Amino acid sequence: MLMIVDAPGLWFRSFYGVPSSVRAPDGTPVNAVRGFIDGLATLIRARRPSELVCAEDLDWRPQWRVDLLPTYKTHRVATDGEEEAPDELGPQVDVIREVLTAYGIPMIGSAGYEADDVLCTLAARAKGPVDVVTGDRDLFQLVDDEAQVKVVYLGRGISKAEAFDAAAVKERFGVDPSRYVDYAVLRGDPSDGLPGVKGIGEKTAARLINLYADWNSLVQSSPFAHTARIRTALAEAADYLKAAPTVVRTVADVPLPEVDGTLPDAPADPQALDALSERWGLASPLTRLAGAIAETKAV
Repeated sequence: MLMIVDAPGLWFRSFYGVPSSVRAPDGTPVNAVRGFIDGLATLIRARRPSELVCAEDLDWRPQWRVDLLPTYKTHRVATDGEEEAPDELGPQVDVIREVLTAYGIPMIGSAGYEADDVLCTLAARAKGPVDVVTGDRDLFQLVDDEAQVKVVYLGRGISKAEAFDAAAVKERFGVDPSRYVDYAVLRGDPSDGLPGVKGIGEKTAARLINLYADWNSLVQSSPFAHTARIRTALAEAADYLKAAPTVVRTVADVPLPEVDGTLPDAPADPQALDALSERWGLASPLTRLAGAIAETKAV
């Protein structure tokens, strides 16, 4: 089984979930680094993958998405135009990259695309079961029972991760995964700058989607098919409804290098890993990661 991980989601979650008092021997914060490594170990033990690949953002807010929907992630833009993030996180992300490289766990991205698109492309390429590990609800669109793709959702934390197949998505949200993009567009998502359609919440969105076979049928339906309130709301959101589905839908064919995600029998660069362990005080989490990988490979 291939496990693909939303790396930015995991290091943000680790930064805020592990106390900032967790520091390297020289006093530098390493809470995100330790949380990320421990998170991988926990996920490996729980899911037992044979392959592991991390996906990163090489463009966290692609211009082509902004051109379609100017509000996309606007509230997360810092004064320098980059993604707003705590000052103490950036240097830790560099350490995470170094640790993954030294261990032999690939992390890949694609210019002009987000980690979500990388995850989608990796899942589309896979020829066996796939676990997509993320805390981003939009990735429920990737769930596909026939292709054996599940989303391992971190909404309640890494130790309480939930694996979603199509039935679980339907039970939680009232729609099939194939219609999750439509659901997200109607409902909206303030965390991504998606306003949604005024007055349409989760229950109404699910009801409308299940009334119509596809998106065009819903938005182009007879004006008499909806209540006056919904007719007005859809009409007022017409421009948004044209653009948003493309913004929300992940891309399944982004340019990616061929990558071997086989769990390593041993670190790719033991000396570099030892140096990183000593420099940043990572002996315990790296021992736990090694143990998780060894247990998984022994099964």
